[in-house]
Amino acid sequence: MKRHIKIIGFDADDTLWVNETYYRETESEFVKLLADFASEKEVMRRLYAMEIRNLPLYGYGAKGFVLSMTETALEVSNYKLPSVITGKIIDLGKTLLNKPVILLDGVREVLQQLKGHYPLILATKGDLLDQERKLRKSGLDSCFHHIEIMSDKNEKNYRKLLDRLSVEPEEFMMIGNSLKSDILPLLKLGAWGVHVPYHTTWIHEKTNEDARQWKRFVLLKNLSELPHLLNNNTD
Repeated sequence: MKRHIKIIGFDADDTLWVNETYYRETESEFVKLLADFASEKEVMRRLYAMEIRNLPLYGYGAKGFVLSMTETALEVSNYKLPSVITGKIIDLGKTLLNKPVILLDGVREVLQQLKGHYPLILATKGDLLDQERKLRKSGLDSCFHHIEIMSDKNEKNYRKLLDRLSVEPEEFMMIGNSLKSDILPLLKLGAWGVHVPYHTTWIHEKTNEDARQWKRFVLLKNLSELPHLLNNNTD
């Protein structure tokens, strides 16, 4: 592995810093706002359906999420939503956008250790301004040779990324918490995929596909194991 890898890519949200936890907290507050109109289960069901329906229009990220919450609230209330609740939903969105950037264990140390040996890139999806803000607040921007904020993570877009980097798939390694977005598309292209699970995953990012069928798939418990993997694997 070590002698083949030329560039290493990292996902951002829930790979480098806390993200999904904040969305779950926001959803919990959102459900409370609509308690007079529907049960928690019903609100969550309709919110998820709205998010999926809106993905082609809004894409991924906090702003699209806030718009989906607003639309869901209007539908659940049969368009009788008090303006004060609308204002509170907007406030939930602003609070989400202003959450602190908390790095996961070992992230800074791993990036500092690797950046002198490999060009490191950040490949994430979501709202451009929000992702740029989080990267700036993380203090990790100097670790990366290239920043790629993608509308979606799929084989087509990863292929374009590899072409821009002038790297063959077998020379590229991607590290991320989502099998669906970070790992499987690259494994199918012939790249290396290192899965570092996070304890909370958005249901849309879950998959039943088994990544273990791919020979370049690696599962790590913690990002801190990555340097050891690279230094001790000679496959």
